[in-house]
Amino acid sequence: MIGASNGDGNGDDLTTGLGFGVAVAQFAPNDDKARNLDVISRLARTAATRGASLVVLPEYSSYFADPLGPALVENAEPVDGPFVTALSALSDELDVHLIAGLTATADDPARFANLLVAVSPGEGIVARYSKLHLYDAFGARESDWVEAGSIAEPQTFSIEGVTIGMQTCYDIRFPEVSRRLVDAGADLLAVPAEWVRGPLKEHHWRSLVTARALENTVYVAAADQTPPVGVGSSLVVDPMGVTIASLGEREDVAVAWVDPARIDEVRRVNPALALRRFEVVPRD
Repeated sequence: MIGASNGDGNGDDLTTGLGFGVAVAQFAPNDDKARNLDVISRLARTAATRGASLVVLPEYSSYFADPLGPALVENAEPVDGPFVTALSALSDELDVHLIAGLTATADDPARFANLLVAVSPGEGIVARYSKLHLYDAFGARESDWVEAGSIAEPQTFSIEGVTIGMQTCYDIRFPEVSRRLVDAGADLLAVPAEWVRGPLKEHHWRSLVTARALENTVYVAAADQTPPVGVGSSLVVDPMGVTIASLGEREDVAVAWVDPARIDEVRRVNPALALRRFEVVPRD
């Protein structure tokens, strides 16, 4: 662990010059697009002030309404729409990389796409990911309104030699999603989420995020929505399964430092990736 800061607002600069800062920023998006962008801007500025080069925001950051329904279809945007345009401008202004969930237009006019976009300073969109595993569990039916993403080669991008891959919320219950990203070179997994509250759900969230880091010997930065729908509890976990930054239930930002040497060190001690005897094969 190079260093970390939580949401206590002490403003300490723990940067050591090794690696870079990654922030998980959590809030509760709603059906006010302008308000959501204002909150994102404020949280990103806080993260940048605390030393973050990458800020991971929740699923559905652009627009959200509970329960899912026609309003999300009507308010879906294309990837070159106002939300991503504003996100790219913020990235340029702050000189930080941003990952956020977009309620996006879909090929099916009766549905929308649950999309993640990554924007980088001076480059705009550098990667995107459409959610593969829809949340048809615990009484929910995301597939009634969301068009599932098609299986394609993972899109990744890099910061200071660290490769970042993306997956969304319910995907974290499927270990092969993370493993496929790691096979594509990912050193850090960004997991925007809207992890719905319920019995044992916070335990599931923390356990699954930690497992994906530990079994793949990578960093995981998971950013959830806050209550009333999400559990909050955003966290950054290192390749040894150690939580190096975390939040509670309030809107806030937590920053940890990602060090490529830590990945190499852990993989020398635990060469699980090199020793495995199975590959991930997509299923129709």
